[in-house]
Amino acid sequence: MPSTIARITGVDTFDIRFPTSRELDGSDAMNPDPDYSAAYVVLRTDAADGHEGHGFTFTIGRGNDVQVAAIRSLRHHVVGRPVDELCADPGSLNRDLIGDSQLRWLGPEKGVMHMAIGAVVNAAWDLAAKRAEKPLWRLLADAEPEWLVSQVDFRYIADALTPERALELLRAGRAGADGRTADLLARGYPGYTTSPGWLGYSDDKLSRLAREAVADGFTQIKLKVGADLDDDIRRCRTARRVIGPDIRMAIDANQRWNVGEAVEWTRALAEFDPYWVEEPTSPDDVLGHAAIRRAVGPVKVATGEHVQNRIVFKQLLQAGAIDILQIDAARVGGVNENLAILLLAAEFGVPVCPHAGGVGLCELVQHLSMFDYVALSGTTEDRVIEYVDHLHDHFIDPVVVRDGHYTAPTAPGFSATMRAESLAEFTFPDGAFWVRDRAGQHDPHTNGAAA
Repeated sequence: MPSTIARITGVDTFDIRFPTSRELDGSDAMNPDPDYSAAYVVLRTDAADGHEGHGFTFTIGRGNDVQVAAIRSLRHHVVGRPVDELCADPGSLNRDLIGDSQLRWLGPEKGVMHMAIGAVVNAAWDLAAKRAEKPLWRLLADAEPEWLVSQVDFRYIADALTPERALELLRAGRAGADGRTADLLARGYPGYTTSPGWLGYSDDKLSRLAREAVADGFTQIKLKVGADLDDDIRRCRTARRVIGPDIRMAIDANQRWNVGEAVEWTRALAEFDPYWVEEPTSPDDVLGHAAIRRAVGPVKVATGEHVQNRIVFKQLLQAGAIDILQIDAARVGGVNENLAILLLAAEFGVPVCPHAGGVGLCELVQHLSMFDYVALSGTTEDRVIEYVDHLHDHFIDPVVVRDGHYTAPTAPGFSATMRAESLAEFTFPDGAFWVRDRAGQHDPHTNGAAA
């Protein structure tokens, strides 16, 4: 008799690119012309419910094809897996992918291969949440602490966080969870916006968008800095004049500086009362971040969007190198590794303010912060999720922000599913948009907004 066990039957990949560089959306001191892109993956199944798992990792254009190829290379680890077993234990896939004895040589646990693993693992969690008929944040928040601990790889971090201590944190985090869930559904999770602050924007556009951000209920904005100090002084002065003294303003150097430069530049901007300085130097430089933090207080130091794994986060925390930890849903090895990082942050008492400045990142990372609030840290104090108002209309379940707060998703899954028409339009190089673009049939200023 043929098997009745539902299995993963296919791993489809897509190179999705949006021409955001044409309006300088996303521009910063290190990345002046980004085309927001997604190396996108769909896990197909033969299950009767018809559910699929969707995931992706974020890039900014060239090289997205390399990231897609890395995801495609993991296909043999995924196809044929029983769907029920995968959804009951997504950590099994995470362990198998990270533990591949030959793939590990390409990392281990860093770079293109690790991001590919994260995309596939996130797709598995999307599938699990859909089958459980819950948004991912609720799937995690409702889970037993023992099961959550089983999903975490404690290798290399047990000197800072043991499974036993993680279990204590998660058990303590359940106290009052029902009330926080009700609060989250009623009020949402606080956000901040980077939309006014892209480096390529004019002062007039910066002023207009900053004014709109305050009117929309945001209590924090962020400006990109690091290319020219005189320009940064002028832009920070402009923004502070518009938003007033009571709105927080963060600055983000996107790794542009050496340690000494970071200290001097941050001190030069201190008169504008920046709340934090983000990525002031290389994300791999743990001791450099620690030195900067000692020198620039009371300005806080934040980093994380390019931190490659839980081990570097552990070291940043152990060294007292950061005030704000910034997880990224698509940089490390997926939900499982982000659970480890959230637990590390809780152990060290450091607030988590996720990075979400890229296509689909707002959709994903809201789930992780909402789980953290409901079932781990139990607070939103000094915690905000980044928000950028770009490209959400390409997703089936896009983020909704009201009065400066992320509305809690209620649709099952990880909010990762892109619209079929967007995949057809923006797949590179043969999607309809790119074909028309090569033929000169587009407004040269279009940035990929859905029609």
